[in-house]
Amino acid sequence: MKCFLVAVILTSAVTTAAYSQEVSADLGLGVQAKPTYPGADDSSIAPWFIWRNVSFGADDGSKDGFSLQPSFSLVGDRETSDDAALEGLDEIERAYEVGARLNYVNGPVTAYASMRRGFKGHEGLTGEVGMDYRTVLSDRVSLWSGVELGFANSKYTNTYFGVTPDEASRSQYSAYDAGGGLTSAAIKFQAAYAVNDKTALLGEVSYGKLLGDAADSPIVQEEWQPSLKLGVVRRFSFGF
Repeated sequence: MKCFLVAVILTSAVTTAAYSQEVSADLGLGVQAKPTYPGADDSSIAPWFIWRNVSFGADDGSKDGFSLQPSFSLVGDRETSDDAALEGLDEIERAYEVGARLNYVNGPVTAYASMRRGFKGHEGLTGEVGMDYRTVLSDRVSLWSGVELGFANSKYTNTYFGVTPDEASRSQYSAYDAGGGLTSAAIKFQAAYAVNDKTALLGEVSYGKLLGDAADSPIVQEEWQPSLKLGVVRRFSFGF
């Protein structure tokens, strides 16, 4: 799997270098209300760093067919002070995830699969497969509705859902070894309002459920994991 990830990233880099001298992306910032930690039954407010709609050269990302894009994600840290349920568990640093995403567009439908490797907070592999349907209400308002499955290997699941023997000795939980596989399923709804040609207001509602060994973890207080995001994005272009 690691070899596959490296190959995808290298393919993306080679393709970009060979066929494009300009990279464009929607970059923005917002806020999100989400579970305090994966599996928590309480929510907290956190920053939302937005990176989406990456395109190379003249391709704006809306053409039918396949396209390969970089994929980045940021996973917040987990501190014991975040929730009483974390007492006795190790703290986890913020994680940075880097990888690639494969899209297939057919009219208003986009199917995708992504995979990323984590650094610092976790060193596992994680990603998603899903499908979105786009509805254009006007020249300024667009809606997306979709479904998504999350997956990860055991390095990832043990970081966020496992309990080591040492943690078990100082917490209320029994030792637990989490395996890899499917970790979540979610339905998502997103809306964008174009303020002008380059700037848009963005909102997203997600309602997900933990699956597999992630859901069975003793530290999970609630399997259903809703989130709400609000932000502003702007289209940027970078020439090379």
